[in-house]
Amino acid sequence: MSPASQPLSRGLVLEAAIRVADRGGVEAITMRRVAQELSVEAMSLYHHVPNKDAILDGVVDMVFAAIKLPSVECDDWRDAIRARACSARAVLSQHSWALGLMDSRRNPGPATLRHHDAVLGVLREVGFTLQMAAHAVSLIDSYIGGYVLQEASLPVTTPDDVEDVAGAILERLPADELPYLAEMIRDHALQPGYDHTTEFSYGLDLILDALEARRRCVRFPTT
Repeated sequence: MSPASQPLSRGLVLEAAIRVADRGGVEAITMRRVAQELSVEAMSLYHHVPNKDAILDGVVDMVFAAIKLPSVECDDWRDAIRARACSARAVLSQHSWALGLMDSRRNPGPATLRHHDAVLGVLREVGFTLQMAAHAVSLIDSYIGGYVLQEASLPVTTPDDVEDVAGAILERLPADELPYLAEMIRDHALQPGYDHTTEFSYGLDLILDALEARRRCVRFPTT
């Protein structure tokens, strides 16, 4: 059964709003455009969502619901948080418009609250103090959000794109004036097998290892 032929529901309205935002950004979400996406009259939406704010709250909760929850069952807390961070990156790369929206809503939904509680639970269960857990969440989420925004702005998406763009820059680069940049492009970015998308994991591991070192210092202080 196609969405247009299904009975209208809150879930269908929110799914339509996400499709609208994926194409035009969060500012494209209006009652009229969501109704057009569903091939219904705008007034029919009000039976399921009271206003645009309710739609925005709902789509944020759906985005959080799509991100993998970390598990306290992992032997290493870093594995749990790493899996969650990679999932968040994948989801937010598809819905980068949600980044500015996720922290702005005053009425978080159940999936949002469950997500935050799970992340904090992993950290608290392995000995992070309350203050350290707050610092860790802020640091990790800032890294994920910043990386997704940067990645979305890059003029490259595939290794072939990197070769084309970096190669063109190198051709017109005054290597004698900018030797370190020329070296980076020639001996790193243009080398076989280079994949710029792996930088996310490298940076994430640095953050997690630094947090682990700080955790151990607090939990097992040296005398």
